Amino acid sequence: MARTVMKEWIPAAGRQKERSGPAALEPVLFSYLRSMETETAPAADPAYEKMTARREGADPGKGAQQETGEAGRREEAGRPKDADQAGAEGAGQTHEAPGQVQGNGEASPEEGEAAGSSQALAGTAGGRFPGLGIRMEKLADYDYMMQNFYSIHPTTTAGRELMDAEHFLSMDLSLDLGNGQDGSTAQTAPKEPQILIYHTHSQETFSDYPENPEATITGVGAYLSELLEGKGYSVIHDDGVYDYRDGKLDRSRAYTYALEGIQGILQKYPSIEVVLDLHRDGVAEGTRLVTEINGKPTAKIMFFNGTSQTPDGPIEYLPNPNREANLAFSFQMQLKAAGMYPGFTRKIYLKGLRYNQHVRARSALIEVGAQTNTYEEARNAMEPLAHILDQVLRGS
Repeated sequence: MARTVMKEWIPAAGRQKERSGPAALEPVLFSYLRSMETETAPAADPAYEKMTARREGADPGKGAQQETGEAGRREEAGRPKDADQAGAEGAGQTHEAPGQVQGNGEASPEEGEAAGSSQALAGTAGGRFPGLGIRMEKLADYDYMMQNFYSIHPTTTAGRELMDAEHFLSMDLSLDLGNGQDGSTAQTAPKEPQILIYHTHSQETFSDYPENPEATITGVGAYLSELLEGKGYSVIHDDGVYDYRDGKLDRSRAYTYALEGIQGILQKYPSIEVVLDLHRDGVAEGTRLVTEINGKPTAKIMFFNGTSQTPDGPIEYLPNPNREANLAFSFQMQLKAAGMYPGFTRKIYLKGLRYNQHVRARSALIEVGAQTNTYEEARNAMEPLAHILDQVLRGS
């Protein structure tokens, strides 16, 4: 099957936006998507308790497989079997995260004040994260940080030596725009691309697909590209297909294929400093990941980090020299979101593999809503996301 490939990059001022839908020859049903996945995430959030139990000497092997509460589905907490699947982060590895929302779409109590409230950050980061109300000393409390900001899959662990809020907030992740941008209005885009948006799982669709052929994650990515270009960035939107082979959905090596694709783009355009892998999550059919922002129904988003380590230690064949910067990038965006758009983000989800986030310091995997969201809700989410990204990339 011919693979959709990235269009040749042309400066934003001289090109038209193009959107592409799934390459599937027929609609891919959600039930089929489920049948292809070998790993699903828990409906509850066992992460913090599991991590605490490990610190207190509990048997790390306990609870590796747990009930999700969603029609008896179970999550598998195993590691990839073959080193030659490292680029794909393991055969069949997916990253559905817990749908920690109530049936009415309101944030659940577990999401806590950090992820869903509008209090303000004081202290070290006070000037850059207004509207939060969380003192720096609270963020410096490891237990508080992990309970309120993160969900952790049992395939990994995140210790005190890694999860350092003050360190994450001290990292300067702003771009050297180099074209006179002052953040107040859209400017002429730089000559070289700065941001790459792609989709490891390009076949992910929303609830109104196929009636609306634009209701795909690639359609959402195209809109995010448009918004960021309107803010003065040069963006490449790669609509290459990495999860569809020989006429059928195949995610067993999607991360391997995606890595090959984006490495080619990064070699051609070394000016790219930001790499965003846009997905949509999969949740129980009764779950609605939706809030209201600026009067619009808006899909909730979730930042997702791979840690390249299991509870037993680092995964040596999945090194990520940019891991701390990746974690800082998502954490800074999470704080911006909590201050400016309360209820917009779910907890940051940590899982044990790498998910190709090693390619750049400013790499992020972002889940936009789920299969139960409409395309309108997912598209609306790109507006606050673009604003959050812009704030962090300008160091505002």
